[in-house]
Amino acid sequence: MLNDTALDTLFYAARTHNGWQDREVTNAQLEHLFDLLKWAPTAANGSPARFVFVKSPQSRELLAACVSQGNAAKVAQAPVTVIVGMDMAFYDKLPQLSPAVDARAWFAGNEALIASTAFRNSSLQGAYLIMAARAIGLDCGPMSGFDEAKVDQAFFAGTSVKANFICSIGYGEAAKLRPRAPRLSFDEACKIV
Repeated sequence: MLNDTALDTLFYAARTHNGWQDREVTNAQLEHLFDLLKWAPTAANGSPARFVFVKSPQSRELLAACVSQGNAAKVAQAPVTVIVGMDMAFYDKLPQLSPAVDARAWFAGNEALIASTAFRNSSLQGAYLIMAARAIGLDCGPMSGFDEAKVDQAFFAGTSVKANFICSIGYGEAAKLRPRAPRLSFDEACKIV
């Protein structure tokens, strides 16, 4: 069981950051981050998420041109913004990732199942990315305000990958946090049947 400090880091004190300190996130940190998030559960172990860690000034500028006006400064300032993509041909990796069954046959030719599985499971892997980042001392600023077609053209052209969402990663600037917004109560959001 995690102690209160760990729970605060992952949940209670964790915030969505919009401003960033001028501190580097190293490639070693990003590799460690992936080493944690790769254990996210996915259907048939399909692991459809693909990650582009946007770090260089040129790449950050390219991505900033693909996001909504309110998100451009966040992307430009963040030391890293990861594009969480979804590989629409993820099922081709199933013989490697799920060798006990012919899981590839479940998906091949079923575009609706491919799309829903890729979206749902890459979103789950993206959530693990956020938790893993928090666990290793990084802050996150997930965003969905971007032009998917522009991001796909700029970062995934010629591939079977499409953008799902983006998330800035780094060391958040606490002074730029907004007051914490309320959440729904258990009774508002849940039902036990």
